[in-house]
Amino acid sequence: MQALVQVQGLTSLQGAVLRSSAAKQNIMPRVASSSSSAEEKGLQNMTVADVLMTKREEKVSSWFWCRTTDSAHEAAKNMAKNNIGSLVVLKPGDQQYIAGIITERVIAQGRSSKYTKVGEIMTDENKLITVAEDTNILKAMQLMTDHHIRHAPVIDGNIVGMISIVDVFEQS
Repeated sequence: MQALVQVQGLTSLQGAVLRSSAAKQNIMPRVASSSSSAEEKGLQNMTVADVLMTKREEKVSSWFWCRTTDSAHEAAKNMAKNNIGSLVVLKPGDQQYIAGIITERVIAQGRSSKYTKVGEIMTDENKLITVAEDTNILKAMQLMTDHHIRHAPVIDGNIVGMISIVDVFEQS
C-alpha cells in the first residue's frame, strides 16, 4: 500500500518510468523503503550530489575508467569485475581529460573486443550527455529517459562521478 501511495505522488513521467521498471524488475519493495536521505529531503529537492554521496557511503566508487588505447576486451573485464555497465574513457596521458564513455551494450554489439580499441567504439565526448552535481535528480531522470541512456558522467569542471538510472531509481 505504501508503494502505491508513493507512485501516485509522482509526476506522470516518473510514475510511468517507475511502473515500467517495477513490472520488469520487481523493484516496488525498494521504492517503499527509500533511503532516509530521500525521505528527509524529498525527491524534488535531491541533487546528483546526493546520489554520489550515497554511493560513497556505501563504499562504492562513483566512477571507474579506462583509456582510449585500452582494448574493448579489457574494458569489458573491468566492467564485469566491478559489476558495472559503463566506464568513463580518458584520453591518453597522465591528466584525467574525458574522451567519452563506453558501455557494455556497445561492446556487446559485435566487433571483436580483443582487437578493438575503446576509442574506436566509445561514445565520443562531443555526443556525451552529462550532468552536474547540482542537477536536480528529477531533471537527471528526465534527461536520461529522453536520451535513452543508462549512464551519465557527472562533470563540474572535472569528472567527479558517474550516475546510472539504477542509482536514480534507488533514491526515488
